[in-house]
Amino acid sequence: SNSTERRGNKSSQNATMSTERTKRRQPNILITGTPGVGKTSTAKLMADRTGLHHVNVGELIKQNNFYEGRDEALDTNVLDEDKLLDAMEVIFEQAAQAGKGIVADFHSAELFPERWFDLVLVLRTKTEILFDRLTQRGYSEKKRSENMEAEIMQIILEEARESYAPEIVHEVPSNTPEDAESNTVRIQQW
Repeated sequence: SNSTERRGNKSSQNATMSTERTKRRQPNILITGTPGVGKTSTAKLMADRTGLHHVNVGELIKQNNFYEGRDEALDTNVLDEDKLLDAMEVIFEQAAQAGKGIVADFHSAELFPERWFDLVLVLRTKTEILFDRLTQRGYSEKKRSENMEAEIMQIILEEARESYAPEIVHEVPSNTPEDAESNTVRIQQW
């Protein structure tokens, strides 16, 4: 897949990242998890508190129509990964030049080059809370059960652990507004 190709060789990535890091004074953080766990709310709060630049990847995709087509069986659009990653590369470069870090939120972790993020937070939500959130969003029964199953099976957590160094991947609770608050405080202290 394209995301694997993009990761490229580790030593050249590390060289690139070390120059990016020297320009940046703040970390780049990815907040990921199953739809409905509170990624965007947490990322917004974190951006407000820390001055990090918030990138809502789902909105970026919608606003720029980064789609290759539609999957009718899954009732979803098919992402054009190259267009998205090219646009995000520019956002990361601009933030680095401004000395700012980024807090990005998206339901997938494996898509992005490993070098982009210093920390990956995987938000986890109790299934009964997630069920209610997805119902409030008007998700179809099929879409809701797929997302519930993904949360129960820890799909996003496993994906993050396979895609990034284990020491930067942290699983955190996201059941209440207080959880978002405490996750944000932990990042501020970090």
